[in-house]
Amino acid sequence: MRIVLQVLAAVCLITGCSPVGRISRDLRTKPTYTDHFTGVALYDPASKKKLIQHNADKAFTPASNTKLFSFYAGLLLLPDTLPTLRYVVRQDSLIFWGAGNPLLLHPDLTDTTALAFLRGRTERLFYSPANYTGQRFGSGWAWDDYNDDYSAELAPLPLYGNVVRFTTSPAGRRVVPKLFADSVSATAKDGSSRRDEFTNRFKVPTTLRTGRQNVPFRWSPVLAAQLLADTLHRPVGLVNRPVPADARLLRSASADSLYKRMLQVSDNQFAEQILLMASAERQRNQLSSSAVLRYMADSVLRYPATSARWADGSGLSRYNLFTPNVLIDLLGRIYEKVPQQRLFALLPAAGQSGTLRGMLTAEKPYVFAKSGSMSGVYNLSGYLLTRRGKLLFFSIMHNNFTQPVADMRRRTAELLQQLHDRL
Repeated sequence: MRIVLQVLAAVCLITGCSPVGRISRDLRTKPTYTDHFTGVALYDPASKKKLIQHNADKAFTPASNTKLFSFYAGLLLLPDTLPTLRYVVRQDSLIFWGAGNPLLLHPDLTDTTALAFLRGRTERLFYSPANYTGQRFGSGWAWDDYNDDYSAELAPLPLYGNVVRFTTSPAGRRVVPKLFADSVSATAKDGSSRRDEFTNRFKVPTTLRTGRQNVPFRWSPVLAAQLLADTLHRPVGLVNRPVPADARLLRSASADSLYKRMLQVSDNQFAEQILLMASAERQRNQLSSSAVLRYMADSVLRYPATSARWADGSGLSRYNLFTPNVLIDLLGRIYEKVPQQRLFALLPAAGQSGTLRGMLTAEKPYVFAKSGSMSGVYNLSGYLLTRRGKLLFFSIMHNNFTQPVADMRRRTAELLQQLHDRL
């Protein structure tokens, strides 16, 4: 009998009779996971054990899992209230510079601090764009996405989310900001609104169908001054002055409101502007996302070049590369920085909120995580509560598939349910 038990134990050791062993075997053998490039890392922070390691040190395109890195950068480099404007008074004039804050006149999450401040000033107003010389798009972004709402341009002073919102109802068509109303022609034939690539000329459908569409506009310092003047009902001049040493910093909304929207609806602009706001905190004269990326990569994260390449804030760039184990490490850093109740309120909860609202069905959510998808890519990284009450960190990454993203989303949900039920 003893020999039989020893043989069975040896067989279990080899084949993996434990729940973790069986799931690890499935990852190696089942077509669900082998018909494309799959990586899975599962970590128990209580025992400090790596439970599953499947391609966990291979680099994957992370898509919007990159936003977890931007979130961490914000946690480290931004205070609880966000920078909004730098300003200085010179005789009868107030000169101001943007600090990368994306909430000014934003259509979904507006902060009125800057508007109230500018309205209350008696000096003449002048905007200076001299503190930003970066590109309108991030490194590695797709050039032909310029018309899509997820590709709003980067700017030192975003306004209206840097998009034009077209809303159609039985009452007619509404254009916000109104400044663009004269730049719209009803000539589009494919049912959606489009902008000329290099100008702020828009074509909207000839037929009125109830709905809403956001189309990015071409940001420029001149346009920013015009939009502010139109909103404030007073002139806003344009100057090209560097930020002086005595410039003051105006602060506004709670950082958590921005983090929550960025994580839950996967707002690309918010993720990118977090890096610009972080640079506003670190240096007075210039806003630079790349400077923040270098600082975080070289001085904070210090991941090997073979494990991580961080190219932008949002994950739109195909240049981004991270391994599942790098994401596990990042999840640990975030968990140490943010209390669990606050953290789980910021992240999408499976079956309940954000991009995971349609995932899993349970009375209480047990997955709190950030998804990331683009053509051929679906990833999910975050925190799993098991049926037995364990907290686990996980990163599940799917790359190089030809099936619909919905298929990978379903497979990921099924894997997480197994982990929840068995561990």
